[in-house]
Amino acid sequence: MKTLENVVYKQISEPKEDCSGIPVLLSDETMKERYEKALARMKEEKIDTLVIYADLEHGSNFEYLTGFLPRFEEALLILHASGKNFMVMGNENLNKVSHARLKAVPVHAPYFSLPNQPMECDKSFLDILKEAEIGGGSRIGIVGWKNFTGSQEDNLHLFDAPAYIVERIQMLAGDSGEVFNATYLFIGSKGIRCRNNVNELEHYEFGAALASDCMLKAMNRLEAGVSEMELGGILNAGGQKNSVVTIAASGKRFGKANLYPTGNTVKIGDPISLTIGYKGGLSSRAGYAAEQSLQLPVEIRDYVDVVVKPYFGAYAAWLEQIHCGMKGNDLYQLVEHVLPKAEFHWSLCPGHLTADEEWMSSPVYDGSEEILESGMLFQIDIIPSLNGYGGTSAESTVALADAALRAEIQEKAPLLWERIKARRNYIESELNIRLHPDVLPMCSTVAYLRPLLLNKKMAMAINPDLCKTEGE
Repeated sequence: MKTLENVVYKQISEPKEDCSGIPVLLSDETMKERYEKALARMKEEKIDTLVIYADLEHGSNFEYLTGFLPRFEEALLILHASGKNFMVMGNENLNKVSHARLKAVPVHAPYFSLPNQPMECDKSFLDILKEAEIGGGSRIGIVGWKNFTGSQEDNLHLFDAPAYIVERIQMLAGDSGEVFNATYLFIGSKGIRCRNNVNELEHYEFGAALASDCMLKAMNRLEAGVSEMELGGILNAGGQKNSVVTIAASGKRFGKANLYPTGNTVKIGDPISLTIGYKGGLSSRAGYAAEQSLQLPVEIRDYVDVVVKPYFGAYAAWLEQIHCGMKGNDLYQLVEHVLPKAEFHWSLCPGHLTADEEWMSSPVYDGSEEILESGMLFQIDIIPSLNGYGGTSAESTVALADAALRAEIQEKAPLLWERIKARRNYIESELNIRLHPDVLPMCSTVAYLRPLLLNKKMAMAINPDLCKTEGE
């Protein structure tokens, strides 16, 4: 177990950029496997029809089976237990059905189109849904994007799809049918999207490593006088779709409710926030624009000791203890033990699953009986908050893989395996964090944290000999 005494701030060689630069597409075999998993879960739950809603911001469950997002329109993918599928699409996405990774009958729904586009139609929306063979007396699951888990509501009957869609599905189901929220099939306990095969890990590793490389470039460009927009331009790369809003912020944030990089320039002593996310992973760093603590205001010159060291100790413990077969609650309690919530005021899950979207779901919460399984893709997302101090963050992406999956990666994706080995070696030899064998870093900057961002030679590490902090 890591303690404050063996967390040190010292001279560290930075990791190397290592994104392959070549996106890995999902194979036909993987897409077939995804569809078969969906049908199998439908059978287990005795679901006749699954209606999967999508828009650009909430389309990952749809994309999981079709291979694409519906851009600026709404869409429905309708799976029947019989094996017959429909895609209900607006004006500008109807032509995508023929390119989808899943065979389905196209159904035109002008109601899904943009405002004031032609919506003249000789069918009501109810009739359009009938065309997709949604019938009465059926057990119908609606999949949006949110798996409701609160204690004050009937979660199976809370829906995050638009009311006009839900209401008409309920009308078609009739009194003898049942309509309920089935998002848990995709992202809840036993969710079909929670575990990845080798091809999926390759696919997602590209984005995680790209985000990491961009973060390292931005950190190395950071200096007094550089603008937020220049940093933001470095973080965004390759025309890839972001999974979150890009953050490149220096100084006080959210002025006039602005969330985006501006022409504001970095000043000595500014708190810094940098975040970039792509499909498969996010990288985030927070610290101060300073070379040494003496450049910070007097009242926060103990920032490294008070905020960063406890955080990094928890981060290292997380990496060393997480493994396949662990209960989500056990990981939660580990973080609570080494970084008590009452003192460090973190509130979200200390680790969550990621995929096409940045936060898919999380098995890590107080009391969780969910099992951490081989193939899960995690963000290390622990967010301390101490009044008066800026934040600290080294959020990055790792996968869990048991011996069988590790052997399969070595066989089927040897270049990925070589990158993983190099990353593990860096974390263990440079940072002295002893990774569990199940932990596969998906990018080169996992655990690399420079709290004083203008000092590009110093970073956090674990000293197994309990030596004193250096460089402060």
